[in-house]
Amino acid sequence: DMTVCILGSPTSFLPILLEGGTRCPGAMVLCLSPAWASRVPSETSPGAWSLLLSRGVSFEAGGHSTLETFVPPRRANYVMGTFVAGGPEGGWVGELARDLDCPTGGSVPLARRLEDQLVTRWVLAARAGLPVPPTLAFVLGPRGDLPADPVAPGVRLVRLEDPQGQESLVQEEVGAFLGGTAMDPYSQVVVRPAGWRWRGTGACSTHGKEEGAAVAQAVGARLRGLQEEESVLLEARVPTARLPAPPPRSPAPRLPVALRICTLVCRSWGDRPQLCQVACGVGRAEAPVRHGAALPQGLDSSLQQWGVVAPGQRQALATRLHRAAEAAMAALLAAEAELTPQQRGGARAHTDLLGVDFLLACVDDALELVALSTNSQRCLETCLLAESMGRAVGEPPGDLPRLLAEALLHRAQCHLVEGKDILLIGAGGVSKSFVWDAARDYGLRIHLVESDPEHFAAGLVQTFLPYDSREHRWDEEHAERVTELVRAKGLRPHACLSYWDDCVVLAALVCQHLGLRGSPPAAIRVAKQKSRTHQHLQRCRRGRPPPAAFAVPCRRLQSHGDVERAAGVVPFPAVAKLEFGAGGVGVRLVESTGQCHAHAARLWRDLRDDADHPGIGLGWGNAMLLMEYVPGTEHDVDLVVFEGRLLGAWVSDNGPTRLPAFLETAACLPSCLPADRQAQLVRAALQCCLACGLRDGVFNVELKLGPGGPRLLEINPRMGGFYLRDWIREVYGPDLLLAAVLVALGLAPVLPARPVPRTHLAGVMCLGSEHGPALGGGGGLATLQALQDRGLVRLNRLFEETAGDGEYEEPCLSVACDGATRAEACVRLLGLCQALGIDSPRYPVEHFLSHFK
Repeated sequence: DMTVCILGSPTSFLPILLEGGTRCPGAMVLCLSPAWASRVPSETSPGAWSLLLSRGVSFEAGGHSTLETFVPPRRANYVMGTFVAGGPEGGWVGELARDLDCPTGGSVPLARRLEDQLVTRWVLAARAGLPVPPTLAFVLGPRGDLPADPVAPGVRLVRLEDPQGQESLVQEEVGAFLGGTAMDPYSQVVVRPAGWRWRGTGACSTHGKEEGAAVAQAVGARLRGLQEEESVLLEARVPTARLPAPPPRSPAPRLPVALRICTLVCRSWGDRPQLCQVACGVGRAEAPVRHGAALPQGLDSSLQQWGVVAPGQRQALATRLHRAAEAAMAALLAAEAELTPQQRGGARAHTDLLGVDFLLACVDDALELVALSTNSQRCLETCLLAESMGRAVGEPPGDLPRLLAEALLHRAQCHLVEGKDILLIGAGGVSKSFVWDAARDYGLRIHLVESDPEHFAAGLVQTFLPYDSREHRWDEEHAERVTELVRAKGLRPHACLSYWDDCVVLAALVCQHLGLRGSPPAAIRVAKQKSRTHQHLQRCRRGRPPPAAFAVPCRRLQSHGDVERAAGVVPFPAVAKLEFGAGGVGVRLVESTGQCHAHAARLWRDLRDDADHPGIGLGWGNAMLLMEYVPGTEHDVDLVVFEGRLLGAWVSDNGPTRLPAFLETAACLPSCLPADRQAQLVRAALQCCLACGLRDGVFNVELKLGPGGPRLLEINPRMGGFYLRDWIREVYGPDLLLAAVLVALGLAPVLPARPVPRTHLAGVMCLGSEHGPALGGGGGLATLQALQDRGLVRLNRLFEETAGDGEYEEPCLSVACDGATRAEACVRLLGLCQALGIDSPRYPVEHFLSHFK
């Protein structure tokens, strides 16, 4: 069972619990009392504890909740709670959540750290590069939670051994700060104590910067009551930017006001920060704007109220805020990773929800976002209040509960796969190298069945089982022998699957023998054999439209006599290709029966078995098919299907192929297509998969989209190849590899209900024949690798060396650039390709990219 446990008060988490109950009924459990839970020594992590729930409030679809008694107790897979430092529940919540063996979305020590303005201000300035109010901080002793010699723009730290005997040093530092250039734009300063004990107390005093003696006296008074791991801050009082405002409606004087911008960020897929919501608070300028002191309002209306009239300027500020908030969380997570487990409250404790407060200031006549502080829960409460207020006036439900519920459920699922034994059939080539890193990161125990006894992955897996299965026409026998091999080794895998095109049928047969979850072998066989796929779909005539509407006329070719018979059914121009092929090898446009005869003769002569060109399906034989040529744009649709339900779909676009061959040239993600055309592709892909019997798994479907709608090219009954898994992770967050493992384990993957792209990617394929000199001797590959290390390009190595030659060549490398827009990504990629010699008259990259509009 998946159990996301919320400890403590439900006030802040109720919308998340309700949303999570809808997405995964029964998975969200609220624990209201320490008597409802117990800690037992972990069976998997020495020194850690498992949290077992004997009672709890569970949440179901439709907002239903039930107080349940769990017999046996339920084990928590993820824990979140009211980790409010010094709060009424902080004691028992913090104690139950301490040193757990499952991911914990916070802890009392981490909450205390977030509530310490000195610690977080140093991180925001030094590691996130964000502007902060000019600050002078006085601390006692070494302060182990700070670097030995912290340096941050705008923050100066003074260490005091004993404040009683260092009054002159305090006065000197205060005088230098007040008279420094950093204070030139400001007229007032604030003296405040910093540390978790002072959270929300409002203990501060405001002074004019010319009142040096009074400021020094206020600092000294605070220092006298200072405790360990606390500090006294002297900071500039940064006013909210004053902009030209429309004439007032009444002659009454307009009072100066202040604006505080509250942002809520969560740790989402791939541990990447994701801004969830923004809410603003407005108050009197002479008093700090505090959480809960005023009703929240939206960012856009607040900026309009402040005089930011131009929509483009408001959007630019919103974009800057988005980046600043996510940069703040990234910096704080990086700083947390350097702490010891004891300092974090457990080895699995990390901050998963973070509030960051900003001020809209004016610096050098330009609007600037100044980071003020962070918090563990106040921004969450403010943003949820804003969400509920919107519903009261008819606003559609916002994304906040959904985003947070998805993040928590996803982290619970990641924990569920840890330690699972996965039988993997076929290692593939260098293009699948990411599998081994991902398996380590997710804690999977991989038991690999591979034909090559010298494969580089042998040392990267838990168990290596060499077995030659390259002759796939005998997969029934191979499956029996692989099953015997697995049992002889004493292995009891939780799931079996394959990412390698050649081995998908064998994996399905092994699943059947071992009683593991997977698509039926018959369904995989239908999808694997291209002519059989289309002929099967042509018989599927139920539905509106029926799957037959997406099939294309085609005929199997095993002899030259078959060519003559197929030519009477399939109109020219047509496409001739390998029946079980992969990677676009041997695909060719033929415009007559004679051309088809000639191409078949060459292919049957050159590509006879797997040794002639490994990895393209020749272990199934070299039969061909002739299919009608379909005009239109080419697209990949990657699907996650669980028990026949579509859980996730991503559409990418391919550039024009180089006729008469059909080798891929370029691609982009997200798709250029409008939403309704993408929906056509997704529905067609899903209907084709379901009609073939593919009801569980991650599938890659290649389609053409013409004026009459989608037409199927082929179904790959496995995760998308080449760059697709990497690109989908980068643009949208979810991992197809993890989704495939979850489905194979019988778990419905939690995926974004409304995926929003984080960036745009455009990429181009490189060929050894065209780009070998530029990439090798010209130093282009070394340059690309250096750019990748700096995060400026994305490289996906498909082969160590050029695969094949002439008309049987496969791409060796994918090079991609990102951008805030598709146009920006294409411009960056084109400039890179021109500089490195990838673009040429024979390989016109600009022409390939021009299709992405």
